[in-house]
Amino acid sequence: MRGRAAMLEMTNENLSSLRNFPLLDGLPPWGETLAALALLVGVAWLANFVVKYGIIRFTLRWLPDDIPTPAPIAARLANIVPALIISSGIGAVPHLPSAVATVVSNVVAASIILFVAMAISEALGFANRIYDRRPDAASRPIKGYVQVLQIVLYAGAAILIIAALMEQSPLLLLSGLGAMAAVLMLVFKDTILSLVASVQLTSNDMLRVGDWIEMPQMGADGDVIDIALHTIKVQNWDKTITTIPTHRLIADSFKNWRGMSESGGRRIKRSMLLDQSCIRFLSADERRELGRIALIRDHLDRKRDELGEWNARLGEAGREPVNARRITNIGLFRAYVANYLRASARISKDMTLIVRQLAPTPQGLPLEIYCFTTTTAWSDYENIQADIFDHLLAILPEFHLRAFQEPSGLDLRQFAA
Repeated sequence: MRGRAAMLEMTNENLSSLRNFPLLDGLPPWGETLAALALLVGVAWLANFVVKYGIIRFTLRWLPDDIPTPAPIAARLANIVPALIISSGIGAVPHLPSAVATVVSNVVAASIILFVAMAISEALGFANRIYDRRPDAASRPIKGYVQVLQIVLYAGAAILIIAALMEQSPLLLLSGLGAMAAVLMLVFKDTILSLVASVQLTSNDMLRVGDWIEMPQMGADGDVIDIALHTIKVQNWDKTITTIPTHRLIADSFKNWRGMSESGGRRIKRSMLLDQSCIRFLSADERRELGRIALIRDHLDRKRDELGEWNARLGEAGREPVNARRITNIGLFRAYVANYLRASARISKDMTLIVRQLAPTPQGLPLEIYCFTTTTAWSDYENIQADIFDHLLAILPEFHLRAFQEPSGLDLRQFAA
């Protein structure tokens, strides 16, 4: 209080000429007050204009174009200049009650604190934008930490603003926060949970901007486009955006497809259902006929030698077809599918490749293809998968096999006819 009173007294002495300004002569007291206030506001506005649109713009013009502009920071700091002018000149306004001058001075001091806090907040955002230009920014974002610092900054600024308006020491206000700790913990519960979750997500490298994640319980299936303190934004494949609370990614499970993207291959795991009634042994003529297929020619030769040796060990019993081992159409088709996939340039040779039978079902015998493409692009992956099954379904009759399909109305009408 004494310091502020001394400052006002010094200001009144330095700006006492405002009371003797020639334009104020002959005006009534209230006119002098209004005229002095208008003059003070005009000087403050002019100073703000000169600083913001003159000095700052001229200075920013020399900055490189390849970095984000710090203009918002400078604009916030420029607001301090007219505030200082008003704070210094309010005491020199003639016939203004001292109580009004004190209130204006307190409000201006609080405004200066707010402008400084806003400038620091803009500086933190500017630092985050600079950091986002780094190559590793997507894997280790700092946006959540910046938001925490901004919350702490504005909380401290609020305390200082209240202290300035009440003309009390900030320490007096801080001494009463101990009793409010429980209330603050309740109010900032989500912020605390999100901060802890953000630290865990970042330190364990569980999530990055650009990752494809699936979280069915939250309706999310798409790319992560933003990682903030409280929320994670996911743009789904239908272009909708799902917002997930950050702490839910720690409390609940989610699937991250980043490993698939980094591996360079995407898995195909799909079955085709074969009619079990058409599975049988192949005759010698059918084996010779299928020998024209280049992909299984070597397989047929190896099988013929293997089965010949096996059946020879059986002696007389091996001459009976029921005792001998023979080639089946399903086994030969399975070998054809495996060789067809290995021969494809669009199927990875360095990852798992399996063609296997699953347990029979009422809908037929599932023949599962398990392999990886050489690309992770969605459209290319679907085209590769479709091309594979187009070919396999079309070549089934060559092996005397049929795909299972439940009867339709057309089948029933044909059967009745």
